[in-house]
Amino acid sequence: MAVADVVFFDLDGTLTDPKLGITRCIQHALAELGQPVPAADELTWCIGPPLRQSFAALVGKSLVANALGLYRQRFSTVGWRENVVYPRIVDTLTGLMAAGIELHVATSKPHVYADQIIEHFGLSTFFRSVYGSELDGTHADKAELLKHALSETGVTGEIVMIGDRIHDAIAARANDVAFIGVTYGYGSTAELDDAGPWPRVDSPSALLPLLLPTPA
Repeated sequence: MAVADVVFFDLDGTLTDPKLGITRCIQHALAELGQPVPAADELTWCIGPPLRQSFAALVGKSLVANALGLYRQRFSTVGWRENVVYPRIVDTLTGLMAAGIELHVATSKPHVYADQIIEHFGLSTFFRSVYGSELDGTHADKAELLKHALSETGVTGEIVMIGDRIHDAIAARANDVAFIGVTYGYGSTAELDDAGPWPRVDSPSALLPLLLPTPA
């Protein structure tokens, strides 16, 4: 019998590496607004948290709506495809599903994009459902989103949230579920340290020993 009954996976920085698409779309929005345009490596902190929060920090609250519109202008056509599934993710998901673990996605990304990404990259067969925010910002807060997902699915038993950012850990704690942090994404080691004494892994494959029973 598996250690976990149900697992909720974050998307960006956990299942896929979205750096190229997200940073290019942010750069597009900033350029169109006449704002300074940082290099891609200087924008990786924007991967994971709600995008409204990131743009508020980049351009100020008064320009958030304009920035989001310009970001989505590019992301909806090009950016969502500029993504890569992390190595060993498919093998890991295959192992978890074979063990009878129920898998879901819980991401702050709007579900209209999350659904496209999961389908496009061949991951839809692994997940019973994909939960994301609405374009108007509803459920962008990860704790609120996970609460919604737990309510909608009605799952019980041992539940685990897996993600790379402190927002994922906070969501798990707020909803009384376990958390595993992944260090191959975009959350720093210090950030995950601040999240609490949760288990962490440095590769997708390392999730299996934590979630599957040890052979006799």
